[in-house]
Amino acid sequence: MKTNIFPAIKLTIITLIFFSVVYPALIWAVAQLAPNSGHGEVVTANGKKYYSNIGQTFTEDQYFNSRPSAVGYNAAGSGGSNKGPSNPEYLSVVQARIDTFLVHNPGVSKKDIPVELVTASGSGLDPDISPKAALVQVKRIAAVRKVAEEKVKQIIDSNTEKPLLGLFGPEKVNVLSLNIALEKL
Repeated sequence: MKTNIFPAIKLTIITLIFFSVVYPALIWAVAQLAPNSGHGEVVTANGKKYYSNIGQTFTEDQYFNSRPSAVGYNAAGSGGSNKGPSNPEYLSVVQARIDTFLVHNPGVSKKDIPVELVTASGSGLDPDISPKAALVQVKRIAAVRKVAEEKVKQIIDSNTEKPLLGLFGPEKVNVLSLNIALEKL
């Protein structure tokens, strides 16, 4: 019995020290190398500070719409709706988002709406949309702002982030960056 218990206790103590002291210290040290020392990407626009790595709500027609949030974009309460794709309440929420999108974007058909514009992400804080989700909103934004659609498309192109090393992840566009660029027009 002693041959098993003492090694188990030693392993438990070593694991406890590693995962409660060494590993967190290592992660903290790596975070210090990140922009803004791991405190998020802060962007200042019009005298206000925003975090570009946390989703924001944009619902006015002159701006690109963000991905919906199940938590009201509250970073302290990150999470999804926890409702499955067959839940009637969830389906009615998604249908309401589709209907609202179609009202604000005449000329867009239901089948052309990218899924991320009507469903919330798992965290509820996703700051990015796909280039397709941005492009489907160009006509509305150009009309409201009275600018050429090509100018709005150029903003999307210049703010599109490519996959890491051309391999990892999809192309994406940060909605906050897009809307800040629109304000500079």
